Amino acid sequence: QVQLIESGGGLVQAGASLRLSCAASGPTFVNYAMAWFRQVPGKERQFLAAISGSGAFTYYADSVKGRFTISRDNAKTMVYLQMNSLKPEDTAVYYCAARPAARGTTSSPDYDYWGQGTQVTVSS
Repeated sequence: QVQLIESGGGLVQAGASLRLSCAASGPTFVNYAMAWFRQVPGKERQFLAAISGSGAFTYYADSVKGRFTISRDNAKTMVYLQMNSLKPEDTAVYYCAARPAARGTTSSPDYDYWGQGTQVTVSS
């Protein structure tokens, strides 16, 4: 069983940066691919970025490529999402997810474990 706790959300102005953190606890962290998703009310959960267990491979949604960066520290069992040049349309609840596999995917049903989410609000 993997437990995930996100932090780092908040209210920022457009153009600002935020770094989200996800603390993981449970079995061998390196065996899990990790990802970040976000969701706004009334819409499906949206894939943002994924990272392989080793950290060697990363994947991004086109909507955030070049602005967001996913990383992980396996020694600290942490995953991060650095978000730059934030826009009002980035406002959402952001979730960390874990998948017991070497590589991540873009599909939310492929992930077995989820955090409780952290709210990010970007004002114009």
